[in-house]
Amino acid sequence: MTPQQEEPWLYEISSKRKLIDLNLKEIWRYRDLLLMFVKRDITAAYKQTVLGPLWFVIQPLFTSVIFTLVFNNIANISTGVVPSFLFNLTGITAWSFFSFTLNTTSSTFKANAGMFGKVYFPRFVVPMSKVLSQLFRFGIQCCILAGFYVYYVAFENIPLQPGLYLLLFPVFVLLLIVYGLGLGMIISTFTTKYRDVSILLGFAMQLLMYISAVPYPISALQEKASEYAWIVDYNPLAQIIEGFRYCLFATDNLYFSWIGLSWVGALGILLLFIGLILFNRTEKTFIDTV
Repeated sequence: MTPQQEEPWLYEISSKRKLIDLNLKEIWRYRDLLLMFVKRDITAAYKQTVLGPLWFVIQPLFTSVIFTLVFNNIANISTGVVPSFLFNLTGITAWSFFSFTLNTTSSTFKANAGMFGKVYFPRFVVPMSKVLSQLFRFGIQCCILAGFYVYYVAFENIPLQPGLYLLLFPVFVLLLIVYGLGLGMIISTFTTKYRDVSILLGFAMQLLMYISAVPYPISALQEKASEYAWIVDYNPLAQIIEGFRYCLFATDNLYFSWIGLSWVGALGILLLFIGLILFNRTEKTFIDTV
């Protein structure tokens, strides 16, 4: 009798991995699982709520009204020719996309420890699903933003002409994804050992929002508190938020620089690179510590 030949393995799971093991072919094979995670995140976000998906719209609108009353009417911060409400809605839309991406990605290992310990699939599928689900939410909020934009231009005769700078809109959206995903993966590696990092993140995000030029233009801070303006000038998120607004409005009180866009993009790629390295290292041993 001739010995039966062993068939080659279809998949091989090994602890030996590269520095960055981003196997796109394997992720593509698990695309159905990725889409299932995206659907789960969207449907479960406001499950068993009274208003349901309407919270996608209510949250940015309500926050924009509060910012308009506090920062523009009470603190008398000028937004130039751009209506205060539209100015705040634009910043909140961009910030919400970044913050939700960061918060959901940072809890990848802690929130999915039970599933990771039972079945194998590319772990990067989970943070990818968070980005895609947040893109769906972001798309809805951008439609609301576009509606108010058209209203102010068509019915209020506000002179807003973005011009060719509107072509940079996808670039700034991509930067929000890169920073949210990169920082989220870096923080997720620390939450596996230190539980209080997630608590600290909540306080840090509140502070970070105010130093990221969300409720005011950078020019207003330079005018009223120039000694603290350097904190915002060297904050890459402030540059992204300001550039996000500049794409839509292109007014004189908003700041845009190609040099600034270059160093912000380079720093974002570096953070994403570091995040991928730490994420790959942590997924090998996190199940023993989480």
